Amino acid sequence: MKPTLVVLAAGMGSRYGGLKQVDPVGPSGEAILDYSVFDAIRGGFGKVVFIIRHDFEEEFKEKVGKKYEGLVDIDYCYQDFNDLPAPFTFPEGRTKPWGTAHAVRAARDIVKTPFAVINADDFYGRDAMAKLGEYLSSVDPDSLHFSMVGYKLSLTLSENGSVARGICDIAEDGTLKSVTEMTKLVKAGDMAENQEDPEHLVKVALDSRVSMNCWGFTPKLFTELEDRFVKFLAARGTEMKSEWYIPFVVDELIKEGKADCKVLPTESSWFGVTYREDKPYVMAEIKKLVDAGEYPSNLLAK
Repeated sequence: MKPTLVVLAAGMGSRYGGLKQVDPVGPSGEAILDYSVFDAIRGGFGKVVFIIRHDFEEEFKEKVGKKYEGLVDIDYCYQDFNDLPAPFTFPEGRTKPWGTAHAVRAARDIVKTPFAVINADDFYGRDAMAKLGEYLSSVDPDSLHFSMVGYKLSLTLSENGSVARGICDIAEDGTLKSVTEMTKLVKAGDMAENQEDPEHLVKVALDSRVSMNCWGFTPKLFTELEDRFVKFLAARGTEMKSEWYIPFVVDELIKEGKADCKVLPTESSWFGVTYREDKPYVMAEIKKLVDAGEYPSNLLAK
């Protein structure tokens, strides 16, 4: 059974307004998301599930989902404020859902195969999808053997400002030990520097592997998400800005000895439009890949 690609697109309606995250960056008007779907198809994935919100469902299906009809099996699920386990209710005054773990949970009734999770607005590269596709095609679906694509920090920095990255601590057998979130990383000579605390700057090697929210999971994750979401809501569900992220869940499961996570190293560059000024760079890099024959000039031609 072929693996599934789960695309986190629920934030697309608010972060940049409308669906601007699918603005064209490719030579024939392709969005970053189009390259991820294309790479997933040639990496052996058989289905793509978009996690979106009901308030821009029609626009998303028309502008995004319709493009892939006839190319791959498409489905949708919804990150809903009120999709909560009993007896919890959405707290009055809160204006947003609870982050990536809450979003992935929304796919629990649709996804039945090992699956990858990516952000809709990030460019991950052909190698990442190929390695995830290969790993997920052979993993035991009843296990808690997870995977994560590890990028070189140097290939994920922005020339236009600081970035947040998860620095990976990797065991000798290639499995993930932990992820340390650093929220203000910039290049500083032949190193990177985390500038969260100006009085205590932290140097980080540029070849460090980082997590860019490019994960591989089995359906067993959903059972763990359900149990842990109940505990999260009981502890922090009434907070107005509490967040529940996938790396937190993976870290907990690893520390408890319930799961392991294989780091799949890639030499691919990661592209994302963190700053408005990043877009020309992303467009130029994609053009280089097209010119080199990595991608066709008209990506979704049928």
